[in-house]
Amino acid sequence: MTFISTPAADDFLEANRAAAGYVPNFVHTFAARPAVFEAWKQLNGAIKASMDLRRYELATLAAATALKSSYCSLAHGQVLAEKFFTAEEVATLTTSPPADPVDRAIMAFARKVALSADRITQSDVDDLRALGLSDEDVMDVSLAAAARCFFSKTLDATGTSPDREYHDLLPPDLVSALTVGRQI
Repeated sequence: MTFISTPAADDFLEANRAAAGYVPNFVHTFAARPAVFEAWKQLNGAIKASMDLRRYELATLAAATALKSSYCSLAHGQVLAEKFFTAEEVATLTTSPPADPVDRAIMAFARKVALSADRITQSDVDDLRALGLSDEDVMDVSLAAAARCFFSKTLDATGTSPDREYHDLLPPDLVSALTVGRQI
């Protein structure tokens, strides 16, 4: 499940049981640093609270796939497939840009934040503005992608594998498309 040993923190694990009824592997990993996990939940919650959920999930999926984070790609692809797109459409998002120009620009910008934020230019921001995004919207996409870097890199650096439950929660083709790095 991970490269590191994690404490048997039953209270912490139980308090962070997923709605689906199991304790996700990332919760086991963060049992070693519960204060960091609580800070992560607060940060991530603040980012999501200021942002349209669909836009947040698109930016997060783009950053996760760019970072080759299977865990985060599976988790956020699942949300997109349950709330906004078909499973087939989500699978396509991992390899092809979306048809909608705003979605396409948000995902491209989020990928650039994740992979080469030092190369973002005024032109990149102006392109988003030209599509109707405000400066606050650009900040939200930046925050979503940058936060994903922390979480994805932590999971991959510790060898935290995606939950095997994704095999039951998602269609096989979607699991395959969203497994962009570490295997389940």
